[in-house]
Amino acid sequence: MRATLERAHLLKSLTHVYRVVERRNTIPILSNVLIRTDGSALNLKATDLDIEVTEQVPAMVEQTGGTTVPAHMLHDIVRKLPEGAQISLETNSDGTSMTLSAGRSRFSLQILPEADFPDITAGTFTHSFTLKASELKLLIDRTQFAISTEETRYYLNGIYVHTVDGAEGTMLRAVATDGHRLAQAELPAPDGSNGIPGVIVPRKTVSEILRLIEDPEEAVKIELSDAKIRFTFENVVLTSKLIDGTFPDYVRVIPQNNDKLLHVDRQEFSSAVDRVSTVSSERGRAVKLSLQPGKLILSVNNPDSGSATEELVVEYDAEPLDIGFNSRYLLDIAAQLETETAEFKLADPGSPTLVHDISENRTLYVLMPMRV
Repeated sequence: MRATLERAHLLKSLTHVYRVVERRNTIPILSNVLIRTDGSALNLKATDLDIEVTEQVPAMVEQTGGTTVPAHMLHDIVRKLPEGAQISLETNSDGTSMTLSAGRSRFSLQILPEADFPDITAGTFTHSFTLKASELKLLIDRTQFAISTEETRYYLNGIYVHTVDGAEGTMLRAVATDGHRLAQAELPAPDGSNGIPGVIVPRKTVSEILRLIEDPEEAVKIELSDAKIRFTFENVVLTSKLIDGTFPDYVRVIPQNNDKLLHVDRQEFSSAVDRVSTVSSERGRAVKLSLQPGKLILSVNNPDSGSATEELVVEYDAEPLDIGFNSRYLLDIAAQLETETAEFKLADPGSPTLVHDISENRTLYVLMPMRV
């Protein structure tokens, strides 16, 4: 194998693929990136056996072939080379190393055979549809923060994607929950997505997708089966295994009859929560909301460090109510809202609360209360 290409092209592609490679691997080949020359391009592939990312980068190919080299080391070398450098990659005749040359720099890297590199893309994909990158980003941005990190409840360690029939027609919906809060976002179902199986896209896959979105107007092709999902960008393809589990019946926890309405300026509310939570305990992070007609008092009482209160003018005309929430969860949800006014639909101190933008019905958030 022998090829020459621009540093900028190689660095951009390596940045896309090397991130899926874990720094510590018990299987040596999984620490490597597969490099294969083909026609007038260099093909890169990396995997952790759950996610696989491939990308094609233009190159001047003098000799076709393939090999694998340490992914993080190769990325670090290319990153440290001067801008504008021309990089030459060549495997030696006995197949034990690859030489990387750029200007006066020369590196000899240990390689492992291409034949040992795993392939997780086998199998057929039963459904296919296309989304704008901006739409895909919206579904992820609005729900990702609520993904559970509790490994024992592995079926909550991702975003549940499925279609639902509603008043506005069939919608493509994304849902995430950690048992304390729930986030839901949806948009009109694109052609080809009707009848897709409900799938749980893993947390790591979701993070990688966001990093691959560079042009919001780009069309992203999405293919899926019961076990895998594939995202095809312009030159990058990400294939991932899905979480093999059953997502809970989340609709049951979305309150339908909460009749106490609170309208509050989103930015004022977020800033006030942030201020009073400064004295909250790291463990509890509880903030108390005391509601009275036209007024909201936020308070925190921490026996170890002190107390804080702040009063806001709000729109609220129901009976007085005291309810507590985790301040970090309140701030996370407030950060997702886009309009100036947030709407809270409350019932009582022990029941879930519904939160969303006052003029936006494509997203909603459910927050479980805390004892305060």
